[in-house]
Formats: sequence, C-alpha cells, structure tokens
Amino acid sequence: MLEHFCECYSDLSGPILCPVLGSIIPLFIPNSRIRPIRLIGLCASLITFLYSPVPRIQFDPSTAKSQFVESLRWLPYENINFYLGIDGISLFFVILTTFLIPICILVGWSGMRSYGKEYITASLIREFLMIAVFRMLDLLLFYVLPESVLIPMFIIIGVWGSRQRKIKAAYQFFLYTLLGSVFMLLAILLILLQTGTTDLQISLTTEFSERRQIFLWIASFASFAVKVPMVPVHIWLPEAHVEAPTAGSVILAGIPSKLGTHGFLRFSIPMFPEATLCSTPFIYTPSAIAIIYTSLTTSRQIDLKKIIAYSSVAHMNLVTIGMFSPNIQGIGGSIPPMLSHGLVPSALFLCVGVLYDRHKTRLVRYYGGLVSTMPNLSTISFSSTLANMSSPGTSSFIGEFPISVGAFQRNSLVATLAALGMILGAAYSLWLYNRVVSGNLKPDFLHKFSDPNGREVSIFIPFLVGVVRMGVHPKVFPDRMHTSVSNLVQHGKFH
Repeated sequence: MLEHFCECYSDLSGPILCPVLGSIIPLFIPNSRIRPIRLIGLCASLITFLYSPVPRIQFDPSTAKSQFVESLRWLPYENINFYLGIDGISLFFVILTTFLIPICILVGWSGMRSYGKEYITASLIREFLMIAVFRMLDLLLFYVLPESVLIPMFIIIGVWGSRQRKIKAAYQFFLYTLLGSVFMLLAILLILLQTGTTDLQISLTTEFSERRQIFLWIASFASFAVKVPMVPVHIWLPEAHVEAPTAGSVILAGIPSKLGTHGFLRFSIPMFPEATLCSTPFIYTPSAIAIIYTSLTTSRQIDLKKIIAYSSVAHMNLVTIGMFSPNIQGIGGSIPPMLSHGLVPSALFLCVGVLYDRHKTRLVRYYGGLVSTMPNLSTISFSSTLANMSSPGTSSFIGEFPISVGAFQRNSLVATLAALGMILGAAYSLWLYNRVVSGNLKPDFLHKFSDPNGREVSIFIPFLVGVVRMGVHPKVFPDRMHTSVSNLVQHGKFH
C-alpha cells in the first residue's frame, strides 16, 4: 500500500503533502519555542510555493485534458476515489494559493503572539485543503474539501479577530457558506445515482435531461453564489473582513471567493450547458445590480476594511458576468481578474493592517495627510489603488476589458452597467486615497507615525511585482488557458 501511494503521488502531491507535514511537526514542539514553530511553518509554505510552478513548466497547453492525473482508492465500493489532476484553468489558482500562505504567515509573524502554534497549523491545513480543491477531480471530495476550508477560517476569525464582534462574524461566515452548500450535496448524490460514480470527467460526458439540468444547476448555484459572493448573499463578507486579522483578510480576499467562481467553471457551466444558457439573464441581473449597488455602498462606508470588502464584491460580480457570457472573450477574460483579485485587495488590506497596527483604528475620518508622514506607505497605496481602478498596465485591466467585450456581444445593457461600475470604482478608489493620504494631518487623533519597516515592505513587494507582471506581460495566461477555455465553450455549445 505504501509503495502504491508513493508511486501515485509524485507531481501533484508534493504541494499537498508538504503543508500537511508542516502542520504536524509543530504539534511536537512546546508553545514556548514559538520562533522554531514559525520558521517551520514558513519553510513548509515556501517549499510548497517553490514546488507549485513545476506543473506549469511541464504543462502541455495544447490539450484540454487534465494532466498529471493521480488517484488513490478511497471508497472503492462506491466508486469514489481521491482523484487529482490539473488543467489550464486550475493551474494558476494553485500557484496563487501557495503564493498567499507564506505571506499570511509573515503578516502574523509578530502579531499572533497568543496561540502561535495553532495559527501556523491552521494556516497550513487551510493551504492543503485549498490546493486539493483546485486539483480535485472527484465530485464528492470537490464538495467536502471546500466545506472543510471553513473550519480553519472560522477559527482564525474567531480566535485572532481584532474586535468584540469577531465571534458573530465567524459564525455568520461559517453558517452562510455551509448552509448554501447543502443543496450542492443533494445534487452530487443525484449525479451519483444516475452515473454510478463521482468521477468529474465521467460526469462531464453524461447527458442530463433539461429538467434535471435546471435542478442540478440551481442546487450548485446556491452553493457557489454564497462563496463568490453574489448579492444578496454577500452580507457575511464585509463583516468577516472587518473582524478578521490582517492575515485573515488577505486570505479571504485571495482564495475563498475563488472557490465559488472556480466551482462555476469546473462544475455548473460545463456539466449543465443548457441550464447555463437558460439562466444567463438570472445571473446578469443580480450581478449588474450588485456592481452598481456595492459601488455606491462603498462610497458611504466609514471603515477602511469595509470599503475594500464592498469593492471586492463589485469586482467578483463583474467576474460572474464574464463567466456567464457564453464566449471565449467572456469566460477567458474572467480568469485573470480572479487571479488579480487575489493580489490587489490583499495589498490594500495589508495597507490597512499597517495603519491599524500603529493607530488601532480603521475609521476614515481619523486619517489624512499621510503622504508627509508615511511616504513609502502612500506610494504603495497609490500603486494598489491604480490596480483597483483597473488602470492599463495593471493586472485588473487585462481581464476586465475582455469581460466587457464578451458581455457586450451577449447583452449591451449589462455591459454598459458593468462599465458604469468600473467608473464608480475609479471614483471611490480616488476618493479613499485622497481622504487618507492627501489633505491635512489630524494631530488631535493621531500623534505618532512610522513608515512600514523592512519586513512589511518585503511583504508588499511580491504583490506589486505580481500586479505589474500580469499587467505588462499577460501572455503567459492565455497561452496556458486558451485550450481549456475553448474546450469549455465548445463543450457547452456556446459558440
């Protein structure tokens, strides 16, 4: 059995097993030795990150089939296996996950003084689960693993949150996302009864009746819409961001929302193409409303984290418009903004974290004139704000422009509303930057100022490099994703 396990797990299992081992080792180290625990967690996450591009180097972009396929018999009597693979769509989500976890550990390096061992363990377990989700080719585990991600996230918000409402926010996050997924489980059981297996690749070749497609699509939509989140099931996100520690906000912005959009691309759209076409107006309407509504709501917020959180909702609903525009421009254009969304809001949350660590407040009215006292942070904030506005040359622009083109081919009114949301996004981004960085200092509220230290600057640099790299040289993404996206469009007969 051990030989079979080692034989099967070679290319994809390294980034999965490494965080598991890294989360187990600290359990045998006393809590008093917090520095070795942190170093073990950081080393495990960095090794995972360095190993994650290996499949990209060996990846064959000419085929849409899942590559580096590995399997382990789990429940053979029910034909359920631990079945892993990777394609052009999921490839970069794995790299994004492994990129964010070491940064989250560094962000909490000095702040997570209480329960430091538990924080490292929760972070690495969360990494293992998220990597497995993006590589999973078994439907039942594709349901189980995203729900398992809720547990370490619940603990991180509830234990290391920054304010008294953290317990309520943790429960709200957990219950919203869990209850929405119950219908997904029913859909998977129905698929198992019809096909006799939970193998995703077999299910993709199975033809479901139109009525059954609609039922299964609605069941999966209930699960994925909460995770995106779409309006009106978005309430948990701003509350979770406000109460979570900075590292928790970084990972919340970076990964959990991608579990929903990745689920649409992996499950709902290719498996139920007729239901997807029928439901396009049902997706367009709340998404367009959400972009306008959350953009206007953002301009009324007084908490820095809530401003970024509502902005995040607007960007992700633009992504859903792209995904459900049944053409290559829309679907292909929706993937880079998902990756950019893991960089830009995360960098903005880090900027807010720097301010909160020094002044213990996130209220906008207490800040002003930071350009004269914190010039380095002001420059970093300006770069992140430009990316949040989808300025040309940044990572956000390369996806949002194709989404607009794809949406316009399908529905010009929705494309116009989405474009209006981009304009509102630029307006509130500039408003926020002007309020916090420009203007006069407010010495009645804030007295001591200090720019980010070396550790903090080193955390910002990868985000800024990633944003510029994606914006200036985006060719690597369509090169790897084009075949998989084209296959998705052709499989659904969307052309």
